[in-house]
Amino acid sequence: MTDDISELTARHTYGTWRAQRGWKPLHVTKAEGCHFWDASGKRYLDFSSQLVCSNLGHQNQAVIDAICAQAKELAFIGPSYTCDVRAKAALKLLEVLPKGLDKMFFATSGTEANEAAIKIARLYTGKHKIIARYTSYHGSTAGSVAATGDLRRWFVEPTGKIPGVIFGPEANCYRCPLQQKQDSCRTACADYLAYMIDHDENVAAILVEPIVGTNGVLVPPPDYLPKLAEHAKKRGVLLIADEVMTGWGRTGKWFAVEHWGVTPDILTTAKGVTNAAVPLGVVATSRAIADYFEDNYFAHGHTYEAHPLTLAPAIAAIDEYKRLDLIERSAKMGELLGQKLKALAEKHPSVGDVRGLGLFWAVELVKDRTTKEPFNTPQDKAQRKPLVIDAVAAEMTKRGVTVLAWVSHLVIAPPLIVTEEELDEGIAALDAALSIADQKIA
Repeated sequence: MTDDISELTARHTYGTWRAQRGWKPLHVTKAEGCHFWDASGKRYLDFSSQLVCSNLGHQNQAVIDAICAQAKELAFIGPSYTCDVRAKAALKLLEVLPKGLDKMFFATSGTEANEAAIKIARLYTGKHKIIARYTSYHGSTAGSVAATGDLRRWFVEPTGKIPGVIFGPEANCYRCPLQQKQDSCRTACADYLAYMIDHDENVAAILVEPIVGTNGVLVPPPDYLPKLAEHAKKRGVLLIADEVMTGWGRTGKWFAVEHWGVTPDILTTAKGVTNAAVPLGVVATSRAIADYFEDNYFAHGHTYEAHPLTLAPAIAAIDEYKRLDLIERSAKMGELLGQKLKALAEKHPSVGDVRGLGLFWAVELVKDRTTKEPFNTPQDKAQRKPLVIDAVAAEMTKRGVTVLAWVSHLVIAPPLIVTEEELDEGIAALDAALSIADQKIA
């Protein structure tokens, strides 16, 4: 039966971000806590919280109960109406959002949240250009993918994306795009974005992941985000923080911007807001933006906006993060995870860099630590060449640990409820699998 399910899935549904030939998805039948099981009964440790979204662990009971209760009370009402859960969700979100962000638009995904944020920024400023960064991912719909810097944008150019997006350098202290040294660069990557604003004109907003997610868990230097926020404010440009991945305790704070004391003009989030049990995206805006639309047309919306079934689990999830003290726990367990990963780096010559914050880490593999030459490039992935990182991840899966692999790094982001024993389980599988990469060093 398992083969039937996998084959039927592959034949009649699309596998995302891949060529379809050879795709045979694993048939999962159960998930609980930090683990899930396939149809044969084999258990897997989920070392990346699926797509960095199951922050509370699988099947959190309070979240599931909230969905069931809401379905019985009011499963759907259109967004031109309101209901108890819509008002309660807004108040609950205000408890944890950065102060100053107090009006929200509810979407159904992170990509839709970013799409809305781009549109709101353009409407509010009357300008149309969006500055994004080359190493970034903001979603798959036209506006969000247009602002995506990674290879997933390449396939939809020039159709399927919006005009007006320009790209600048990211903050990557391991592979500086400006070939600077961190101790002497004075955060030139932030200054370069200011230079872009000054010389490009008509810039509505800068859109950044406070910590770059899928593309490498790039933690910026301490002065980067405050400097960028100041550059934007001085020039009348909005700062949009994409916290789809970095929100909800993932980095040891409710939201990553809190590490640097920055409140963006717009914050987008999704994933962990409902523990991924239902699809919800949130766009939180400043009061200044909210006031603008009192007498100006808010030109956005869709059928499933503020869907009751998406809002009830958000309330439950926030209460669970608090009850289980998971924000503080993420910070503490993250320090432990970082120590364990750095110890592996000392042992394996294929590990070029280990970086992260909270329970959000990357292990980057290289052919040569001195030159930092990677085993593979984004072009290799786009051209469907075999990737060393995929071989490492496949070996981990054989050993009962699943992990998100992308081009030349692994994203290590277990559920925030992870125990030290479970961390050790994942580290042991990674330790064994890294021998594959070590053997490929000339």
